[in-house]
Amino acid sequence: MEGRANIDTLIRGWRNGDAASRDSLIAALYPELRVIASAQLRRERDASFSSGDLVNDAVLKLVRLGRIDLNDRAHMVALAARVMRNILVDHARGKATDKRAHAKVELNPEIDGEARVDLMALDSALLRLGAIDPDLAELVEMRYFGGMGLGDIAEVTGCSEATVKRRWRAARAWLADALENPVERS
Repeated sequence: MEGRANIDTLIRGWRNGDAASRDSLIAALYPELRVIASAQLRRERDASFSSGDLVNDAVLKLVRLGRIDLNDRAHMVALAARVMRNILVDHARGKATDKRAHAKVELNPEIDGEARVDLMALDSALLRLGAIDPDLAELVEMRYFGGMGLGDIAEVTGCSEATVKRRWRAARAWLADALENPVERS
């Protein structure tokens, strides 16, 4: 577990404001972040990003935050996945203001099949879920956008895997209903 110990050391360094630790951590996790970016871009049909561009934009946003209170590798990956999702949502919003149709994206097919979902509707549903239950919204982000398994999520959240599975079923049901019955804006 030398790699894991090194990642933990780099995370502690970044938490303490060490830019060299931050840079080394990003370099160590870059291949994993690129896989996540590639998966997100495969679902986003009209994005004009490469996976490297998306990772670089996400990393820039994280670096601008300065010190980040990260717990572990999984927390860093989940945070980066959330930032990537936000970048894609902002990109879709920009296109929508240009009078283009909303892009439909495919969620993680290993999790929910091949169904495509409107990215802006999904973002709206996640914001609503976050207002009701921030932990469930974070679970959805980790699972769909971070590609994390239930065991990894259990480790990050400190819950048992059985609890994560129950909460995952509840989050999926809520999200399916929210996407099927979106809130109308006036």
